Amino acid sequence: MSVIKETEAIKRIAGYCAKSEQSRADAYEKMKKWGFGNKTIEGMLDALETSGFINDDRFSRSFVNDKFRLSKWGRLKIAQALDLRKIPEAVYQPYLNDIDEEEYTATLRCLLDMKKRSIQGKNKEEKEAKLVRFALSRGFEMQYIEQCLDLPDRD
Repeated sequence: MSVIKETEAIKRIAGYCAKSEQSRADAYEKMKKWGFGNKTIEGMLDALETSGFINDDRFSRSFVNDKFRLSKWGRLKIAQALDLRKIPEAVYQPYLNDIDEEEYTATLRCLLDMKKRSIQGKNKEEKEAKLVRFALSRGFEMQYIEQCLDLPDRD
């Protein structure tokens, strides 16, 4: 049994979603903490979607844009974060695909250039290995890392 009433919960979640873009899973978790049952939560979520307060497509577009352009995350890290938020791949994949290839490569190149200034290593190979690990941890694919670091092709 919940401490707050259903109508109050919907108002609170609507306000929460109006302040910043939230996914259906985010709202679900918040209502679950308030003690509502799954059936009640699903009904409230449907009402919030119908009224436009929650929209996973809109959330995905915003999330991909923010994480790529502001946080400088690669596609793999963004996809993993959206998977953790229970957003279906079919919803977010088009937005990942819309990232311009030149901008993607330029972003990675800029990150690697900044990182090059701060890393230390015994030799060129050790420094390159550190740069590769850094780029992988940011969610960039190996093909782009190789391209930006001018690494020899792996066979």
